[in-house]
Amino acid sequence: MIIGIHGKEFKKRRPLVQRVFELLHQYNATILVSEEFARILKESKWHETYEFYTNENVDALDFLFSLGGDGTLLESLTHIGGLQTPILGINIGRLGYLATISKDNIEEAIRAVFENNYEIDDRILLNLSGHGELFDGIDYALNDFTILKKDTSSMIAVKVYIDGYYMNSFWADGMIVATPTGSTGYSLSCGGPMVMPHSNNFVLTPVAPHNLTTRPVIISAKSELTFEIEGRAKNVLITLDSRSGSISKGARLTVRKEQFKAKLVKIKGYNNFDTLRQKLNWGLDVRNY
Repeated sequence: MIIGIHGKEFKKRRPLVQRVFELLHQYNATILVSEEFARILKESKWHETYEFYTNENVDALDFLFSLGGDGTLLESLTHIGGLQTPILGINIGRLGYLATISKDNIEEAIRAVFENNYEIDDRILLNLSGHGELFDGIDYALNDFTILKKDTSSMIAVKVYIDGYYMNSFWADGMIVATPTGSTGYSLSCGGPMVMPHSNNFVLTPVAPHNLTTRPVIISAKSELTFEIEGRAKNVLITLDSRSGSISKGARLTVRKEQFKAKLVKIKGYNNFDTLRQKLNWGLDVRNY
């Protein structure tokens, strides 16, 4: 089996990372490490036991292991694109909402992968067009797309069209389009609803709207969302997950559902409700215990 590994600077987590490599070698896995992670591991004793991966052999991977937090998993997704290689998120970061495998369950999770005792959790992605080459062809996001004011205290006005029909104009600090997966991220902190992961929709959430009647809206992921930005500032900030860039306020941006999905490896026995309770303290009430 060919396993790809991507991670971030791990510092005090070195024994956990080392344990992952040791377990994979016990299963006689071929290990291909991302170039970025390879630079972090360069002075480690592991550097003679794996190969670097390039764009030419990413399609050979059976699984991609993400070692870190949710940001690392989102970055791992950009490495595989439409290949839909299953991603196992091992949390050696902090919250680890998407990277669900804790340090105490690493051996169990790796054993489950090699014993074919896992499930694939399909998550929809959003696709962004109209930004030119701002994101180097990586036009998709698992969590969210955002438009945010930049370099000024003035609000921006975001005109929203649904399937070509004018919906409304939002005066705010910005706008979030979240997938069901991303509904528990930035959108949630701005007052958006929690949406179950396999709901086929987007959540449209204004950031600090200057209107008491403005509320988040849930929209079918079959719809096409188009945005026009107005305001005093010449440029605004846009983001796709953890990637960001500046764009002229005159741009016309379109969001639709991506043609492929993210495939997250889920070990049997884990479910989204457990994650909500454990990671976000959802329903925390002394009467429940």
